[in-house]
Amino acid sequence: MAITPRAAATLNERSSAHVVIIGGGFAGLATARGLADEDVRVTIVDQHNYHTFLPLLYQVATAGLEPADVAYPIRTIFGHADNVTFRHGRARAVDHGRRVVVLEDNTELAYDQLVLATGATANYFAIPGASQYAMPLYSLAHARHLRNRLLTELEAADVRQESGPGELNFVVVGGGPTGVETSGALAELIRIVVRRDGLDFGALTVRVILVDLTTRLLTSFPSSAASYARDQLADMGVEVQFGRSVVEVQPRAILFADGERLETAAVIWAAGVTVAGTLAPEAADRVGPNGRVVVAPDLRVTGRSDLWAVGDAAAVLSRGQLCAQLAPVAIQSGQHCARQILLLQRGGATTAFHYRDKGTMATIGRNAAVASLPLGVVIKGRLGWMAWLTLHLFYLIGFRNRLRVVINWTWRYFDWPSGPRLIVADAETVD
Repeated sequence: MAITPRAAATLNERSSAHVVIIGGGFAGLATARGLADEDVRVTIVDQHNYHTFLPLLYQVATAGLEPADVAYPIRTIFGHADNVTFRHGRARAVDHGRRVVVLEDNTELAYDQLVLATGATANYFAIPGASQYAMPLYSLAHARHLRNRLLTELEAADVRQESGPGELNFVVVGGGPTGVETSGALAELIRIVVRRDGLDFGALTVRVILVDLTTRLLTSFPSSAASYARDQLADMGVEVQFGRSVVEVQPRAILFADGERLETAAVIWAAGVTVAGTLAPEAADRVGPNGRVVVAPDLRVTGRSDLWAVGDAAAVLSRGQLCAQLAPVAIQSGQHCARQILLLQRGGATTAFHYRDKGTMATIGRNAAVASLPLGVVIKGRLGWMAWLTLHLFYLIGFRNRLRVVINWTWRYFDWPSGPRLIVADAETVD
């Protein structure tokens, strides 16, 4: 009996191993790309049908870029790969015994190999009110929600400016790269709306305050880079306060351990991340710091032969050292995971993951950035800013997105146009 092309394809699907990847972030996409056009079937599961370029979310939040500039449809990314499909949905549980992923609608996906690339979420450190009233920046919905809040507060300040002296306080909690970049961009946004949009705050004092529990910014960077970032932020009008411990966040106020209660227009949370509360730790037997899944050197989850964890979800080790939860680690661990799955499919032995540290970067504002490179090399100022621009454009997915971002950055650099400073009502749940 002759076998039709469709029947042959079905037989091939049944004979090929099925790899399910939970998460469409940097790690999940890197894993899927490594498996594209190979003799495996791949299904990416994500609650969003797009990949978000997280390092530029703060620019969406501060009206520098449009949401569509930093997002790209996952189906379009893998349109060329016949063996990669996408499933729009949220994974609820993993049944290891039956080797199935259970989605929220109770449908099931059978797998031969499962990759946990679920990322991380904001860590509120059990501070009362922080999860309810502080605003994180870990999704496109977060960025749009924060942008609406910032612009609404600035418009409201323009309306009430005749009421007399007062303060409009925007507090950024966390002195890491996200906190530094967001506070610098917010200070620039305030200057722009006054100069270009005609907002008048009268006797109101608009403050951007960056607070951190430590004694310096950018603790993962050399001290010279941290000092440069502090000085640049100060020149931009950002108040940097060290040794501040937040004990509570209220609807329009923040409380510190020293007893100060500061009224706020918004509290932006950039104090760290955790994997607790995501699917990854629930699907694994052992977890490490911040809920990160404990993995073997080859990135398989400890005690499992068919389960892997990559990116922020995993406690990734390289040469005995715990890797930071950074995009380069996520990408490289995803690439390594894909290679190991293919090695096993071909009857080979897996190898240990080794992270290649190419440096870390943070931008403070226009013409100001720091880059910490291997061997202790630090680049600051305009050269660091150009390096930051180039690197982010390289990793940004999609020619259209790259072109739009280049145009926006160039136009803003020379003219600071009105840009996407739009308050758009959005009923989408922020998660």
